[in-house]
Amino acid sequence: ITAKGIGYVPQGRRVWPSLSVDEHLRLARRRGPWTIERIYQMFPRLAERRTNGGAELSGGEQQMLAISRALLFNPKLLVMDEPTEGLAPIIGQQVEAMLKTLAGEGEISVLLIEQNLGVAIDVADTVAVMVNGRIARSMPTAELAADRDLQQRLLGVKLDTELPAAPMPEEEDANRSIQVFTVKRAADSVVVEPPAPPEERAVRGFTRWGTTGRDHLLGVSEPAEARAPEARVVELPVAQTVGRAAYVAGTFDTKGRELFFLRSCLEKLGVRTVTVDLATSGKPSAAMVHPREVARHHPGGERAVFTGDRGSAVTEMAVAFEEFVARRRDIGGLISAGGSGGTALATRAMRRLPIGVPKVMVSTVASGDVRPYVGPSDICMMYSVTDVAGINRISERVLANAAHALAGMLAFSRSPTSSEAQSKPALGLTMFGLTTPCVQAVCKQLEADYDCLVFHATGTGGQSLEKLADSGLLAAVLDLTTTEVADEIVGGVLTAGPTRMDVFTRTPIPYVGSCGALDMVNFWARPTVPERFKDRHLHVHNPNVTLMRTTPDEARRIGRFIVDKLNRMEGPVRFLIPEGGLSGLDRPGGPFWDPVANQALFDTLASNFRAGTSRKLLRLPNHINDPAFADAVVATFNEITTSWPESTARTS
Repeated sequence: ITAKGIGYVPQGRRVWPSLSVDEHLRLARRRGPWTIERIYQMFPRLAERRTNGGAELSGGEQQMLAISRALLFNPKLLVMDEPTEGLAPIIGQQVEAMLKTLAGEGEISVLLIEQNLGVAIDVADTVAVMVNGRIARSMPTAELAADRDLQQRLLGVKLDTELPAAPMPEEEDANRSIQVFTVKRAADSVVVEPPAPPEERAVRGFTRWGTTGRDHLLGVSEPAEARAPEARVVELPVAQTVGRAAYVAGTFDTKGRELFFLRSCLEKLGVRTVTVDLATSGKPSAAMVHPREVARHHPGGERAVFTGDRGSAVTEMAVAFEEFVARRRDIGGLISAGGSGGTALATRAMRRLPIGVPKVMVSTVASGDVRPYVGPSDICMMYSVTDVAGINRISERVLANAAHALAGMLAFSRSPTSSEAQSKPALGLTMFGLTTPCVQAVCKQLEADYDCLVFHATGTGGQSLEKLADSGLLAAVLDLTTTEVADEIVGGVLTAGPTRMDVFTRTPIPYVGSCGALDMVNFWARPTVPERFKDRHLHVHNPNVTLMRTTPDEARRIGRFIVDKLNRMEGPVRFLIPEGGLSGLDRPGGPFWDPVANQALFDTLASNFRAGTSRKLLRLPNHINDPAFADAVVATFNEITTSWPESTARTS
């Protein structure tokens, strides 16, 4: 588009995090009236920051750089997509003034895409209103500005000046000074030394429950001369920190004070932040990312989110936020705080993030059953103790701990690791307490060459393994304990859902499976067993876990479920049947020894299995926990990982 004389300033700025300001400008420079010197005259702040990397710039500075980069192509038309999005009001005003200057000089025509009606009316000569991607109405700006009923009819909003001013949280005090961090490059670290500004509040009570942080909340500050200057120093590797930010997300209309407090704690630790508002109330937002920007990522658009019904709006905003997060490339970590609704909003997106990306949820429901929120992910749930409703001596400490926890995770995740395990290909294995001898023996033989990741087959364990496999983080899978399928078919409490094993039908990695603990269905304490199973063969494993032996009919249904998945797997498959017993309880003389039920399972698997060059089923006389069976698993695994040409499971 630059060859056509069009300059483009994208939404979100999209500066290169590793390039300095000057490198950005030299890369975009072309012959013409716009020169680097002219850019520095227009934006003196960029001249001061010319040696700083893109990730070290504030949002306003990044926007100046994005505009400058487009201008250096000497365009006839400058297209600017949401140029004031996420900027502080004073910076937004500077951008508006610059747009007026450009338009007034007459060298360049400016096409502004802007959802802030006040900005559009203040800058543009002509306004076009778009609906579903098409221009619905075009008119002179003065006409729209003068007709407030028309504004309401076309846009459903009024000018920002007419909206009730939302109370700004403590951390958003417009009179506070901007804190500038000086970043010095060392051989392998970034040293961040922020000066202690005169207005910085004295925070007391951070180290004791019994001492209040009320002074901080009331804005009481000590005289500048009474404070010894203390520079906070954060050392993080340069390459890993560039371009990454901690996202602070939540409903800023009701939890703004707490969320801005989290942001403040993170920024005091030298962590760059992005605030994202997930509110569905339609109130003005002080966050960097407006709720409507998040809502636009919903498959059905904004209208699918802002329905007027709180329940559906929260549900659909969670969908939109998940898609929003999936498209962001600068997320270093995600933190949120809220009640049950806010927790549901944030954790759906957290589950979408890869394992290892730091995720912290401060929640009022974190002391209960959090499985619906955490799922197969690695979300850190922190109980808020008090409600997330203001800053007090308890919430201050809990929120500060959460922010420091996230900062610590970010620092660790950015640090180069020398762990030997990181250099080995990763294997995923499933294990139950009653198949432990088998899995431990397999790991012992493979751990010299592989990083063995063992997942407890409790429902979420299988889901976690499959999420890693789907992400490409596992070189192969030894799914030796498929007991979650029994719970899914019969109605136990440790099911991984009907999609168990589906990931291997679309991810062609080596798969070695077996029938571990398919002789049992899991329930909690004996009184919780459903009435329809009261007369079944039950075994109290411990005071909190009750096991039920599967019947021949259930075994056949389990077998059909598994073999259907095996037949559709794309990678090399080996499925081993231990005919001597499926668990520590299933052996001659054991409480779950039932050769008839086992035979029903084995025959169903064998009669429906479609064998091929890359897919084989092996029937072995051993018990699953016999050393000979573990040896057979390892031999089979080595056979498929060496013979399959696409395998990445071997180290060399």
